[in-house]
Amino acid sequence: MGDNAVVNTRPPTIYDVARSAGVSKSLVSLVLRGSPSVSEARRTAVLEAVERLGYRPSQAAAALAGATTRTIGVVIDDWRNLWFVELLRGLQEGLAPHGLRIAVADHTLNAHVEAHPLDGFLSMRVDGLVIATEPTGAMRVPEGLPVVVAGHREGVVPGAEVVANDDRLGARLATEHLIGLGHRGIGHLTGGGGAARLRAEGFAAAMAAAGLEPRTVAGHGATTEEDGYAAAVRLLDAVPETTAVFAANDTMAMGALAAAGERGLRVPQELSVVGYDDSPIASTHLLRLTTVDSRNAEIGAVAAERLVARIGGGPDTGAAVLLEPELVVRGSTAAPRATG
Repeated sequence: MGDNAVVNTRPPTIYDVARSAGVSKSLVSLVLRGSPSVSEARRTAVLEAVERLGYRPSQAAAALAGATTRTIGVVIDDWRNLWFVELLRGLQEGLAPHGLRIAVADHTLNAHVEAHPLDGFLSMRVDGLVIATEPTGAMRVPEGLPVVVAGHREGVVPGAEVVANDDRLGARLATEHLIGLGHRGIGHLTGGGGAARLRAEGFAAAMAAAGLEPRTVAGHGATTEEDGYAAAVRLLDAVPETTAVFAANDTMAMGALAAAGERGLRVPQELSVVGYDDSPIASTHLLRLTTVDSRNAEIGAVAAERLVARIGGGPDTGAAVLLEPELVVRGSTAAPRATG
């Protein structure tokens, strides 16, 4: 063979297996799917050809052939949101023992593409779905497909179960912590979505119970760091006597910390800040953020448990599972500084 000869390194295909075994492609598919309708002689011939050629069937081909993909599709709405880190960990730990894996798609990342990522998952023939974003009319979930919605959402997915933390309770815990420290000028930074709405309601309820005026400010409509920064700037400019801020999530709290720093406000001496979700950044030495543990990993684990039960033929309970959040106090909150 000359130096310029081309070596064919193409991986074997199902057609190669069929030719080597002397059978049709359809019969190879039946063998790979474990069909009992194939004779032992032909099954042996196919399996020997598979071994001889080193053939490895693709998951896509298996799905098209009617086999399960052993895959759970997860739709998120912002890969930058640290809320998903623990959620995905809980999902993975709950699904792995059952031979199920995760495929993740961010529908905002490719918003310029007309097709919704849900369509791609359905084409893959996933065994179940976790919707961790706001459901929209574009989400056409087929009847009978196991679906769990993670977190509180404004929209409803018919037939889906919901696994979330008690957002109203978590917001009350955060607000009552600040009130208990002696704060009276407390502002809330909020954004879009069902969880943010419930957290705003919990904040308002706690403030009303204490006879205090709730001040709620939104950023640009979402719950990103930039939204937190914009909302904090508006709050601190409009109400400079604010001594504490409760943000709808840890990411918005980071924006609030940046806004405080620009104004020379020391945290927590001159401004206390509370987040929500207890994301990985909250416990860092740099932030030491007081926050609410929304049990994200457990939400993922329970979602996995419900999906496995549904895939196994269990009933659709249609119930909402609410996990109880817990306040985690760190260094970003303290009693307000005495004045006068």
